[in-house]
Amino acid sequence: MQIYLPIAEMSLNALFLLALGGGVGFLSGMFGVGGGFLMTPLLIFAGVPPAVAVGTEANQVVAASVSGALAHWRRGNVDIKMGLVLLIGGFVGSSFGVWLFTFLRDIGQIDLVISLCFVTFLGVIGLLMVTESVRAWFRSRNPSSPRRKLHQHTWMHGLPFKMRFRRSKLYISALLPLTIGMFVGILSAIMGVGGGFIMVPAMIYLLGMPTSVVVGTSLFQIIFVTANVTFLQSVNNQTVDIMLALLLIVGSVIGAQLGTMFGDGCAASTCAPCWG
Repeated sequence: MQIYLPIAEMSLNALFLLALGGGVGFLSGMFGVGGGFLMTPLLIFAGVPPAVAVGTEANQVVAASVSGALAHWRRGNVDIKMGLVLLIGGFVGSSFGVWLFTFLRDIGQIDLVISLCFVTFLGVIGLLMVTESVRAWFRSRNPSSPRRKLHQHTWMHGLPFKMRFRRSKLYISALLPLTIGMFVGILSAIMGVGGGFIMVPAMIYLLGMPTSVVVGTSLFQIIFVTANVTFLQSVNNQTVDIMLALLLIVGSVIGAQLGTMFGDGCAASTCAPCWG
């Protein structure tokens, strides 16, 4: 069943888009990822113009983040104060990012920049994950070796404007989370992602936050940053396709529920060792 996407100015199979949203939503529910770093490239591969894929995907990230953030909120795994500081930086960064997006689109370079951003950041993240996996493998082979701390105090932690974040048990400069929030906000505007694949490692290794509150706090600020990106993209660039967004959200909501049930069942059954 073909459906016309007015902003993308093309027709795509509605069942395909529902399945695409459902597949990414399934992974989101099972592994706790926003899915933007998967959905945006998949939309581009399906023929959706990169600018429309970026502007529309922010809607799906908002929906996925709300669901995850509510679950973590009920468990008390959200540091509100840290989330608000990250959010301030995120609003500044995303607003600047949308302005930069508009400028690049006007000079005809936005498609190239989006492609280069995905290649660069996903390549770097993949390389870092491989490096960390190799280190973990060597540590498991040699248990007597001293364990490396998750984070170390550097000159960044001695910056002025220190604040106490009681939920995260931190006393650090507010400039550090503000800077991280701004950087992730720019990525959200340019790449159409929530930024969790950058935010979560930064919160653990740079800020030193406990892992128990990292995901919930990240999702909390992603909701509002991606909502800001969606609003500004629709007003300034008219790149938000409501039909495409609706199909992706419906598919992702159904897929996320199935993924959550599958993940809980797998963790509780005999296949639990595969999660280690």
